[in-house]
Amino acid sequence: MIEQVQIKVASDKKQKQLLLSILFDVIGMTTYALPFIGEFADIAWAPISGFILARMYKGTVGTVGGIISFLEELFPLTDILPTFTLTWIYTYYFSNEKK
Repeated sequence: MIEQVQIKVASDKKQKQLLLSILFDVIGMTTYALPFIGEFADIAWAPISGFILARMYKGTVGTVGGIISFLEELFPLTDILPTFTLTWIYTYYFSNEKK
């Protein structure tokens, strides 16, 4: 019974992180909808996205992901990369760290 509860809690966290990751990627990409203004909005969003990603994913994955997210939002024409979602995929499917 306890094992089932632990699996349910882990599954809920996984789903919540996926939904938040998709939401934050969409926020980062919406700046393309604002010609000229969008690139300036990226300057404000870059540190915020880096901070959020580093807090969502602990350890080295979060730190490296936060830096990549910051740089990706800062440089023009790189907003197309779904950094949050790619970090989620790496965390749950490719990372060797024990959960």
